Amino acid sequence: MKITDVKAYPLKTRTALVRIFTDEGIEGVGECSPMNIEIMAHFVETALKPLLLGKDPLDIEQLWNEMYIRTYKLGVQGTQPSCIAGVDIALWDIKGKVTGMPIYKLMGGAARTTFTMYKSIGGGMHMTPDEMLDQVKTAHDQGFKAVKIRMDYGPFNQDVDLDKDFEMFRVCREFLPDETPLSFDANNGYSVNGAIKQGRRFEELGIYHFEEPVAQYNYEGIRQVADALDVPVSAGEHEYTRWQFRDLILQARPDILQPDIVKCAGITEMKRIATLAETFDMQLLPHQTQPSIGNAASLHVVSTLPQSTRPHEYTGPRPDLDDLFDDPWEFIDGQITIPDRPGLGLTLNEDALEAAIL
Repeated sequence: MKITDVKAYPLKTRTALVRIFTDEGIEGVGECSPMNIEIMAHFVETALKPLLLGKDPLDIEQLWNEMYIRTYKLGVQGTQPSCIAGVDIALWDIKGKVTGMPIYKLMGGAARTTFTMYKSIGGGMHMTPDEMLDQVKTAHDQGFKAVKIRMDYGPFNQDVDLDKDFEMFRVCREFLPDETPLSFDANNGYSVNGAIKQGRRFEELGIYHFEEPVAQYNYEGIRQVADALDVPVSAGEHEYTRWQFRDLILQARPDILQPDIVKCAGITEMKRIATLAETFDMQLLPHQTQPSIGNAASLHVVSTLPQSTRPHEYTGPRPDLDDLFDDPWEFIDGQITIPDRPGLGLTLNEDALEAAIL
């Protein structure tokens, strides 16, 4: 089997979708990071496609190595690993279809195939507590059994309004049932002292996990916050390879690692990062805001990890994305179950895809 073509599409859904075609009529689908879909699509077709044409799509690790090494100087922290992710996911999809197995079976089998999903709600920086509460109420009505509220600050907006953030968390925590976990994502927006102060207040209310409390590059600060608090502190959304996660583990020591499969160079690299997490006895809770292909690929990997039992990030059902597939995954009563279908378990609808291309 040989790769005959690689296409990348920027879609109206703000998806950078990748398709890989073979001479046997089997094709795979993947997804890059959505940070700039036009750039992602261009990188795939100009930098990666020439390295793939004529190659065996089942040689996934060798193709990963060639893509990574041959494009290393084009950006190892952002575009390059994100584009490799789109290709790598599509290659795993092909392998699953060739073997007739779901991807998780190719990786050794699943510890579980049904996952509780937590509703990831962003935009908190510009919301009042009552506005965020309305979002949380909607998530509860949709059947979510876990929630995370996110502030969207970034590292250059430190400690903007700690009291407002606390009040937002308080009203949401008081509304949700006691058994529904509530997490808080500062999006790198607190100082070390601010994060410790805020984290202690959150702990009194029962926070589930505290995500990216300080700047993503402040490894020492992450460690100080994690050491000072009882609540699990998570980080890793801004790391892209096993080598970066090695440094994050050794220097920052967060409680939970959060690789994003459409950023950290795909299924192949996320498996390696998961091995690091297991080696250092750390939980892996992926960052994931892409509710179709990215979510499917992420759950296939996480399903194989016995220690990854926490709810998985999910921004919620997206009808515009579901319409791209003949068989979209179902969100039922707060959970998603991986379908027992080959590869990712998703089949593109050609007409819908054509209509969605920018």
